[in-house]
Amino acid sequence: MSVHYIYLADGVKKMRPICSREEYLALRNSGEQAAILAAVRSGHEERKKDLVQFNYSCLPNNDGTLKGSKRMSTTVAMDIDHVPPEKMQPLQERILSKKEELGLKMLEKSARGKGYHLVFDRKPELSQEDNLKWASELLGVDYDKGAKDITRVFYTTTERELVCLDDAIFEINLATDNRTNRTDSVDNPQENKVLMSCSPLQKDYNGMEFSDIIAKYWEMFNGGKVPNTGDRNVLTFELAVTLRGICGFSLERLMQVIPNYWAAPDGTCTAEDYAEWQHTLENALKEPRKGMPYRLKQVLQAMKSTAAVKACGGTMQTPPPMPKRLPPLIKLLTKNVPWYYKPAVASAVFPALGAHLHGVRFRYWDNVDHEATFMNLLIGRQSIGKGSIRKPIEYIMEDIRQRDLPNRQREAEWKQKNPGAKQKKDPRPADICIQMLIDNLTDAVFNQRIVDAHNNGERYIYTQVDEVEALKKVTSKGTADEVGLLIRKAFDNSLAGQERVGADSVSGIAPLRWNFNASTTPPNARKFFYKMVNDGTVSRLDIATIIRSDDDDDTAPVLGIYDQQFAAELMPYICRLEAASGLIECPQARKLALEIKQENRDAARLYESEAYRVLSYRANVIAWLKGMVLYVAHGYKWSKEIADFVRWSEQYNLWCKMLYFGAQLEKELRDEIDIQRQSGPQNLLELLPDEFTREDYYQMRKLNGKQGTGDSTLRSWITRGHVALDDITGRYCKTEEYKRKFGH
Repeated sequence: MSVHYIYLADGVKKMRPICSREEYLALRNSGEQAAILAAVRSGHEERKKDLVQFNYSCLPNNDGTLKGSKRMSTTVAMDIDHVPPEKMQPLQERILSKKEELGLKMLEKSARGKGYHLVFDRKPELSQEDNLKWASELLGVDYDKGAKDITRVFYTTTERELVCLDDAIFEINLATDNRTNRTDSVDNPQENKVLMSCSPLQKDYNGMEFSDIIAKYWEMFNGGKVPNTGDRNVLTFELAVTLRGICGFSLERLMQVIPNYWAAPDGTCTAEDYAEWQHTLENALKEPRKGMPYRLKQVLQAMKSTAAVKACGGTMQTPPPMPKRLPPLIKLLTKNVPWYYKPAVASAVFPALGAHLHGVRFRYWDNVDHEATFMNLLIGRQSIGKGSIRKPIEYIMEDIRQRDLPNRQREAEWKQKNPGAKQKKDPRPADICIQMLIDNLTDAVFNQRIVDAHNNGERYIYTQVDEVEALKKVTSKGTADEVGLLIRKAFDNSLAGQERVGADSVSGIAPLRWNFNASTTPPNARKFFYKMVNDGTVSRLDIATIIRSDDDDDTAPVLGIYDQQFAAELMPYICRLEAASGLIECPQARKLALEIKQENRDAARLYESEAYRVLSYRANVIAWLKGMVLYVAHGYKWSKEIADFVRWSEQYNLWCKMLYFGAQLEKELRDEIDIQRQSGPQNLLELLPDEFTREDYYQMRKLNGKQGTGDSTLRSWITRGHVALDDITGRYCKTEEYKRKFGH
C-alpha cells in the first residue's frame, strides 16, 4: 500500500490506506478542496494547511499513527519546488519521458503551482535519501531537501492538477512490504493482516467517527430525531446521498456506516426490511455525482469547529482537569467549594488579586511589559452556582474596601461643601483614591476613578457584577460596544479619560487599569459579545465556566466556612502583593511561556484551527500573568505547582473560549480570507432569495436584461463560497458566510 490519507484522531495525526482511484479522487475533488486551492494560488498561502494531506513513503505505526514511523512503503514521494515558470512544462515532459525507468506512480502540480510532487517505485536496497538522490540525478533536477523524511506529508491539489496517476499505486505488494520492512511486517502477522485487508471497516472520516457525523446530521437537519416509520425511506436516502462521497461511493461501506432504521431495537430485521434498507442505499449511489454536498460541508464544519476544543486537554463535556497539587494560595482560596466549582474560583480570584498590585510591571518573553490586568467572565447556566466565587473575592478585597471607606467619606464631605454648578471653594483632595466601583456610574465618575488610581500609586479600579449586562452602566453610553472598547484598552493599559473645558467638568487622561468579575449564561454571553469575537475583545478575557453533569446533585452547594482564620491565612499573600513594586522578572515563567507558545502553535496546526491559534496568543499572556502574581504572592518563589497551574490555566481559558466562541470565530476568520466581493455578478445574487432554483436564476437574468444561461457566473458564486448547491433539494442556498459578510 503506497497511498495513505492523513487525519486527526484524539489530537494525534494518523494515517489510513487509500484503496482505490475513486476514493483518492473523491478526496481531491471536493468543492472545499478546490476553493482552498484557489485561495492559495491567489496569495493566501496560510490556507495551504487546510488542503487534504497524503503520505506516500511510509506505513503507519501499529496503532495507526504517523509520527515516528520507521517503516518504508513501496514508493517514494519527492518534492520539486521553486521551478521557474518557463521551465515547468519542459520539466513535466522530462519526468513523463522517464516514466518507465523511474517507475512513476503519480505526478501533480504543487499547491502553489510552482513545482511538482511525484511518487515513484522505491529501490529497496537504497535508503530514503539515496532514493531521492537517484531520482534527482535521473531527472536532472534538485529535490526539496527539507522533504526527505519518510513521514513527510504532502498537501495535495485537485484532479485537474493531476498529470499522472497509475492505479498500481493502490495495490498491495506484500512481498515488497516485507522485504523493505523485515523487522516489522514479517514478524507481525497482525500488520500483514491490516495490509491485506485494506481497512474494510471504516469507522471514521478525518478522525471524526461516523456515528458522530450522523448524530450531528440529524441534529442539524431533523431536530435531533432519527428516521422512523413513515420517513425512514426518504431520510435514509438523503443521508446516504450526503455521506456516499466520504464512503468511497461504496455500497459495502455505506452499509457499514449508515444504521438500518428498519431494524428493531434489539437489532433484528426481517428479510424484506433488510432488502428495503439496502435498496435505499443502492438508489442513493445511482444519483449523479456533484462533488461534496453542501449539507455534508455544514456538518463537517460544525464538527471541526468543536474538535479544537479537545486540543485544550478536555472533552466537549468536561474541561481540562485541574492539577492535583495547587499553589498554596490557590489551594486556600478554593478549599471551601466543591470540586466542580474549584476551576471557576481558581480563575475568578485573579482580578481581585491583581488589584492589590500597584506600580508593578512584568516583562513577557517578547520584552513587552504587562501589568496585572485580569477581566474574568464566568459563564454557566442559570442557578448552577456562579455565586460561589463571591466569598473568596470578598475576603481578597476586604482591605481595599476598608481603605475606600474613609476616601468615600472625604469625597462626600467635599461635595457637600462644594455643590455642583457653582464655583468650587476648595480643590478636590488629590489623595482621594477609590478602587472598588459600583455598577452604575457616569463617564465623569469613571474617569475620575481612573485618574485618581493612577495618581495615587498606579493602582487598579475594580468592579464586580452578577450579570455582564450590568457592565454597560459603568459609563454613560450604556452600550456593549463601549464595554468592549474599555476591555481592549484595559488589557493594554491604554490611555483613557476625557478632556473638558468647563471649570466644573472632570478632566484627565491616564492609563486604564480596570479589573472586573462578571457572570452570565451561555446564550447571553454569545449575544453580548457577538460583535466582539473577532476584534480582540474576547481574546483579552479570562473565561471560566461551571459545568455539572446530570448525575450531580443539583441542590445548592454546601460551602466551607469563611472566617477570621481564613482571613488570617490569606493576609500574608495580600501583604506581599501590596508591597511589590517596579519591574519584576522570573526566568522560569518566561521559559514556560515560550514552551506553551510552541505547544499552541503545534496544536493549532494539528487541529487546523485558526481560532485556536488566534485565541492562544493572549491566553498564554493571561496564564503567564497569573504565574507572575503567584510568584510574587509566594515570596518571589517559583515552584512546580505554580508551573502546572499556569499550564492548566492557559488550557482551561482556551477550552472555555473555544467552547463558547470558537465556532463563530472560525467562521469569521474564514471570511477574512475569502475572495473579495465582485461588483458585477454580485449585484444579481443580491436580487435572488436566500434559496433559489436554477429556473429562478434564469428568470432573474432575463428580467435584468442579461443574455445567455449564465452558468459560468453560477459556478463562480459556488467557487467563491457565496452559494452552495443542496443536493438533497436541488436548490441553491446563499451561505451563512455570504449573508454575514454582505449584511443579509
